[in-house]
Amino acid sequence: MIDTIINSVYLFAAVLFIFAIKGLTHVKTARRGNFLSALAMFIAIVATVVKMQISGQIGWGFIIAGFVIGGAMGAIVSQKVKMTAMPQMVAIFNGMGGGASVAVAASYFLRTNELGVVLGVSDSITTIIGVIIGAVTLTGSFIAFSKLQGIIKGKPILFPGNNILNIVLFLVVLVLSVLIVFGIGDSLLLFFILVCVALLLGILLVTPIGGADMPVVISLLNSYSGLAAAAAGFILKNSVLVISGALVGASGIILTRIMCKAMNRSLTNVLFGGFGQKEEGKKDTSEYENVKSCEADEAAIILDNADSVIFVPGYGLAVAQAQHAVKELADLLKKKGKKVAYAIHPVAGRMPGHMNVLLAEANVPYEHLHDLDSINPEFKNTDVVIIIGANDVVNPAATKEKSSPIYGMPILNTHEARTVIVIKRSLSAGFAGIKNKLFEHTNTLMFFEDGKAAVKKIVQEFKEL
Repeated sequence: MIDTIINSVYLFAAVLFIFAIKGLTHVKTARRGNFLSALAMFIAIVATVVKMQISGQIGWGFIIAGFVIGGAMGAIVSQKVKMTAMPQMVAIFNGMGGGASVAVAASYFLRTNELGVVLGVSDSITTIIGVIIGAVTLTGSFIAFSKLQGIIKGKPILFPGNNILNIVLFLVVLVLSVLIVFGIGDSLLLFFILVCVALLLGILLVTPIGGADMPVVISLLNSYSGLAAAAAGFILKNSVLVISGALVGASGIILTRIMCKAMNRSLTNVLFGGFGQKEEGKKDTSEYENVKSCEADEAAIILDNADSVIFVPGYGLAVAQAQHAVKELADLLKKKGKKVAYAIHPVAGRMPGHMNVLLAEANVPYEHLHDLDSINPEFKNTDVVIIIGANDVVNPAATKEKSSPIYGMPILNTHEARTVIVIKRSLSAGFAGIKNKLFEHTNTLMFFEDGKAAVKKIVQEFKEL
């Protein structure tokens, strides 16, 4: 009877997870989806604790300690982390998920080894999969975090034979796995070697990937963490962990595919292409020509004479924390009868949905946020486009120059608008490390200033008109 009740609760939690992911697919329902996922996890944890307590597997001391420590860490992080550091936090979460799966698999293997229990082939395979995926996720996520945080350089870190070494390590992992599964040799020693090799493989798989591809890496590692959790679920015979892990793994793969499509890149190219590496002789060192600049008063006059305005946010908006200032300017424009919209590129910022979250924080209406496909036809009929911190995702070279490393990448066609105002500190390159031809267009005006400060100045000038 108890098992039936627990499994029913697990099924209810799994259904909540499904509705949560559905809610997270749209900005308007994202908060509800986040709440449902938290509620589902809480229900699953409580059910698991009750089950373990009834079976006498663990005492209340460990349970309370886990709740207090984990809950305190989550509460502190949620309050302290800045919106610009959200990608780093997601990377850490992925790493923690992978690390937990490694801990579960390792403890299960070591415990059975200590008791002299010979694992069956299926249990051994599940344990090995949990260790490999979890270890790769753990170290890979921490490398991604370090690149995003600037602890190590964001450019691809390559050395001769990098991909060959990864292949060799993968074959070593495969051989060790076979030996452990079939009980050939010292299983305990081979297991520890396997863990170390998998951890090293996680490092070497992510270090060659540049900062421009971090959104893809984060979503891929998120998928890995889900698969590792599912493997842990099979080890523990916990159905809700299997279901939730599979959901995360599948959704992560789908999101990774969407990100690759948004950059016109294959996943293989992202993982092994070393995109962003500036090789000698291939770097675009040409100077900008005929760049026109403007100040706040000129920008305000242009906006006052416009009928339609589209805001294009990028990572610079996140760094400057300019979302509230943008919302204030947008409200002023709407009060004067201007049509206002926001164009969101799938890979704007440093993780999927980064710009959506920032603008939602400033209470920008959901219906004003438009994705690339729906907004691109509108640019040619738009009077003014204001770009704040975006670079590669608005670079016309992606559509016109076959020699460009971003050629073929879908971009926001901002260059088709009547007037483009680019708010940026300087003419520095984006993640791709190339020149942005938009800055030289005859309809482009550069406003060299911090994003938040620039928008506030425009707001002040606009109020005085």
